[in-house]
Amino acid sequence: MTTPAQPLDLTFTAPIEKDGAFATFVTVPGSADVLGTRRAVKVTGTIDGHEFAATLMPSGEGPHWLPLRAALCKATGKSRAGEQVTVALRQRLS
Repeated sequence: MTTPAQPLDLTFTAPIEKDGAFATFVTVPGSADVLGTRRAVKVTGTIDGHEFAATLMPSGEGPHWLPLRAALCKATGKSRAGEQVTVALRQRLS
C-alpha cells in the first residue's frame, strides 16, 4: 500500500554535521513534531536551491537527520562541517 505524497512546508538553515553513522548530514529541527513520527520518512525538497529526494533518519533523540549525498554536496559546493545550508522540505512520500 503506497502512501500518497503529502505537501510539507518546512524551511530552515542549519550547519552541516559529520558523524560515524552518516558521512555528512543536517539535523532537521522540530521534525518529530512536524512529521508526527520518529520513524524514517521519505521526503523531497531543495538544499540551497538544488532538488533532492532522501530519507530522513531518526536520530533516536528527537529530530531527524537528513543525510547529504556526495552529489548534493558537490552541487551546493558545501560539504565541510559547520557550513550553513538552507533546506526546504516540500513533500512527504512515506
